Amino acid sequence: MTAQPNPHYPKLLEPLDLGFTELKNRVLMGSMHTGLEDREKKFPRLARYFAERAEGGVAISVTGGFSPNLEGSFYPGASKMSSSREVKRHLQVTGAVHEAGGKIALQLLHAGRYAYHPLSVAPNRIKSPITPFAPLALPGWGVKKQIRDFAAAAKLAQKAGYDGVEVMGSEGYFINQFLVEHTNRRTDEWGGSFENRMKLPVQIVKGVREAVGPEFIIIYRLSMLDLIEKGSTWEEVVTLGKAIEAAGATIINTGIGWHEARVPTIVTSVPRAAFTWVSEKFKQEVNIPVCTTNRINDPEVGNDIIASGQADMVSMARPLLADPDFVVKAAAGRADEINTCIACNQACLDHTFQAKEASCLVNPRACHETELNYDKTDAPKKVAVVGAGPAGLSAATVAAQRGHKVTLFDQADKIGGQFNMAKRVPGKEEFENTLRYFGRLIETTGVKLKLNTRATASKLKGFDEVLIATGVTPRKPDIEGLDHPKVLMYTDVLRDDAPVGNKVAVVGAGGIGFDISEYITHQGESPTLNPEEWNKEWGVDTSYQTRGGLKPKEPSAPAREVTLLQRKDESLGKRLGKTSGWVHRTTLRDKNVKMMGNCQYHKVDDQGFHISVGDEPMILDVDNVIICTGQESLRELLAPLEEAGVNAQLIGGADVASELDAKRAINQGSRVAAAL
Repeated sequence: MTAQPNPHYPKLLEPLDLGFTELKNRVLMGSMHTGLEDREKKFPRLARYFAERAEGGVAISVTGGFSPNLEGSFYPGASKMSSSREVKRHLQVTGAVHEAGGKIALQLLHAGRYAYHPLSVAPNRIKSPITPFAPLALPGWGVKKQIRDFAAAAKLAQKAGYDGVEVMGSEGYFINQFLVEHTNRRTDEWGGSFENRMKLPVQIVKGVREAVGPEFIIIYRLSMLDLIEKGSTWEEVVTLGKAIEAAGATIINTGIGWHEARVPTIVTSVPRAAFTWVSEKFKQEVNIPVCTTNRINDPEVGNDIIASGQADMVSMARPLLADPDFVVKAAAGRADEINTCIACNQACLDHTFQAKEASCLVNPRACHETELNYDKTDAPKKVAVVGAGPAGLSAATVAAQRGHKVTLFDQADKIGGQFNMAKRVPGKEEFENTLRYFGRLIETTGVKLKLNTRATASKLKGFDEVLIATGVTPRKPDIEGLDHPKVLMYTDVLRDDAPVGNKVAVVGAGGIGFDISEYITHQGESPTLNPEEWNKEWGVDTSYQTRGGLKPKEPSAPAREVTLLQRKDESLGKRLGKTSGWVHRTTLRDKNVKMMGNCQYHKVDDQGFHISVGDEPMILDVDNVIICTGQESLRELLAPLEEAGVNAQLIGGADVASELDAKRAINQGSRVAAAL
């Protein structure tokens, strides 16, 4: 008897027949390195992490990258699958996933010249712009060794209980490095013509298929859009894809961009499903399932992709960090309860590229499932949370989930705190989804919400615990003339819609200074909500007439003339997120924002803004000066509560004032509530 289609997302949740096996739906959890893969003692945590996603309905998960040998690993001691001694630890992972009703594939990833160690190898000795070591150029016999190592690693994965492997052939890693002249200058049988350059991936897939037999899933992650100079042409992508199919691949997954590409591919300012056009184009050329990826974080978007024939599957990595129950919530018609990934990268990829364990800004339990749990309490308390920003929202809802009786106070007329300003910045529209999620969670957990209410010590005397999440206030620097009409605080602009003139100085080049600069230089609809405009701004050639899919950028004209200033004598934006900071810097440069460091601020008067750059005094002729010089904690409620003998503690910005710090605030709020 044929199962009835899901009434909410029939195409997304439709089974996929692979011939020798079936996937229960079209959702693949994409590979993401978490840091748990690198140490055997962390494998019980890795097993629980994947098991929760399988319990949450994911059809097949792909692990973080495991190198097929030592030279291909990311750094000394990083994850690899090259010895039978390594098999046993993986049985914990595969066993847990299978017990939960899911499937799992091991990703085979050879870093090539992206490796952070001196033993790295590549087609030629050409250093990557993102690593400190120049790789060793492989001799011909060395290339053949790499092919054998991929096949051997796949066989080990099969012994470890995996349902398949994903061969990582995109994002600029080892296999990609052989495919394009940008990194392959060889003159032997592995270089020169594209027929020679594509031999490596084809022989890897053939070798893997021979090693594992016919009834084992082989996913090949194919770089469909390199987004680099001298990248692959569309004809080369198709030629390779057909050869990979013939070599024995089961599924072709989509890879977009190299890590060194100067086009963003996954940050929050990238439109949802921005690259499905290339998967749709490719799908017409092969006969095996094609999986699409990048910025798909909503079940309706995923369902529409499959229903319209753009792909057979959708890959989501970060959205399943954010909510392991994404699929079961969608299947039950509870999409409004999904904790949506906002693509901020702050706790996941930024951590990965700093060799830290990954987690998730909106879900601190991600990768911490064995130690951060919201179990029901045996001793319910009456808990007050003051402040409905990120810290207060997480604390209130976790405490309520655990069975405490929670009242959440905020003097504003809506929840969200600083997120209500952040979501107004072009490219940060996703932040609204976090507030939608918490708003729904308040309802489902039974938090008593009191908006437009100022909590005082006298009102809070009857509570067993009070969590003070009153947030921050802008820090006012010591500048003469700060009360001049030209001067605005960032809150005046983002929260209160204060009018801003045509020539503006922004003081402070941290995250808020960059956000304000993006906000005031932008005009019209956000490119994040207009894929056609976004492609023009970043130079993505959707006609694919050019190598790598690149064309000249066409940024829209800036709305204002902006100068961004900072005291530090260093490049502006240096301390922004590791994987997203370059995007913000590029966006402002494209808007002709003038960036100045090593500044001293003297005064604001009718003439303008008096500053010095180094030893050179100057007056900036501006209509407005917007102050973004940090924040101070709002914690005046603490002392009277302590005097009244009420158990109270500070969380979030009220505890530590640090701009754009929702990651710490949500994590702290969750952990404090979990410990009540």
